[in-house]
Amino acid sequence: MTSTRSLRVAIVGAGPAGIYAADILSKTDLDVSIDLIERLPAPFGLVRYGVAPDHPRIKAIINALHKVLSKGDVRLLANVNYGVDLKLEDLRQYYDAVIFSTGAIKDAALPIPGIDLDGSYGAADFVSWFDGHPDVPRTWPLEAKEVAVLGAGNVALDVARILAKHPKDLLVTEIPANVQAGLEASPVTDVHVFARRGPAQVKFSPLELRELGHVPDVDIVVYPEDYDFDEGSMAAIEATNQTKQVVKTLTDWTLVDPSQQTASRRIHLHFLHSPTEVLGEDGKVVGLRTERTALQGDGTVKGTGEHHDWPVQAVYRAVGYFGSPLPEIPFDDLKGVISNREGRVVDLDGEHLPGVYTTGWIKRGPVGLIGHTKSDASETVRHLVEDVTGVVAGADAQGDLDGGRTAPHGEPQQIVDFLVERGVDVVTWDEFSVLDAYELGLGEAAGRERIKVVPREDMIDVAKGRRA
Repeated sequence: MTSTRSLRVAIVGAGPAGIYAADILSKTDLDVSIDLIERLPAPFGLVRYGVAPDHPRIKAIINALHKVLSKGDVRLLANVNYGVDLKLEDLRQYYDAVIFSTGAIKDAALPIPGIDLDGSYGAADFVSWFDGHPDVPRTWPLEAKEVAVLGAGNVALDVARILAKHPKDLLVTEIPANVQAGLEASPVTDVHVFARRGPAQVKFSPLELRELGHVPDVDIVVYPEDYDFDEGSMAAIEATNQTKQVVKTLTDWTLVDPSQQTASRRIHLHFLHSPTEVLGEDGKVVGLRTERTALQGDGTVKGTGEHHDWPVQAVYRAVGYFGSPLPEIPFDDLKGVISNREGRVVDLDGEHLPGVYTTGWIKRGPVGLIGHTKSDASETVRHLVEDVTGVVAGADAQGDLDGGRTAPHGEPQQIVDFLVERGVDVVTWDEFSVLDAYELGLGEAAGRERIKVVPREDMIDVAKGRRA
């Protein structure tokens, strides 16, 4: 079916990956109409619901994403859940092409004994709770005095810092009231962060690590016996300024006089300790067993057979995120990504599903920063344009879309009518802007930047003007 109407493209997922893809696609030479479809009542994905509230500089990324959606050439259809409210066959009726950018929001597995005990949690779930995600419980079991956090990245630092930080020091942030109340009741005194490799191999950013040392009434405790630098470590330190800064910060902490550490709470950083078992009694966490590891000269480690038991009553695994499969979309269960070749979604035979693409973490896995997300989106959009135009640098492309407008119902209002008929309470950009202003107003009244509305139904009611 051919038509003179604009090419209709749906982007499923309105986090940074989806918004960047929309922005890049809108700037091509294609005559294109773009809808961002988001399952939550609010856009921005992990920037809104995956970044600790005491990191306003990182959350400033939202300002850039806000500008993209404010331009008016990309339409937001939020509170629309792919796989429930509509499926691939529905999208094909209303769009000529679809880009999936649903990200990776679940915790990666850590297959060690005891990981499923009561008191063992995924960091992603905890982050969702303290960030006020509408689809997680409003309460969190904070009963442990001693806590273990497994991981050597910024999420592990975020979890450790939020657990150890006094809630009164979070009141200047957008932390929801239920989260602040939950943290107030926490009896925590010690948070232990365990990294499998050495100080030169951790994935902490220098800024996040330095900030850890400035949390009021929280001491950072390190152990000189955990500090080992092999040939691979020295090469890593010399190779990047980031690693050099991280190692310097960590090394400086070894020089602190323990007698001067008098804070009421402590964050302990342990290196060269690999978790081997979560210990339990009566179904509950009572400890963590780790194995001392040794560097092998190239930055890798192996176990030494020396084990340590640590008395903790809760364990948080922050060992990475993992993608979730989507109905009707080929998925690589081992990698946790949509099966694709440079953003073109492919079936089991490696053939491109015409008009179906992917970008972001669900395309390449949960690694990399915003810069990687932009380059991902550029690659995917380039292939979509090639398939529409049939041109690759002067040569023929795959031409899967053959320049045609394949959707039989390609007028923008038709998808909205379809969703309304299904009883979906679609939240548009203008309506989200009402919610956004409401949250900012709540924050201003309390002397804070923002206070999030947490329950999904309240978010929708505010956005729709059904709540004063």
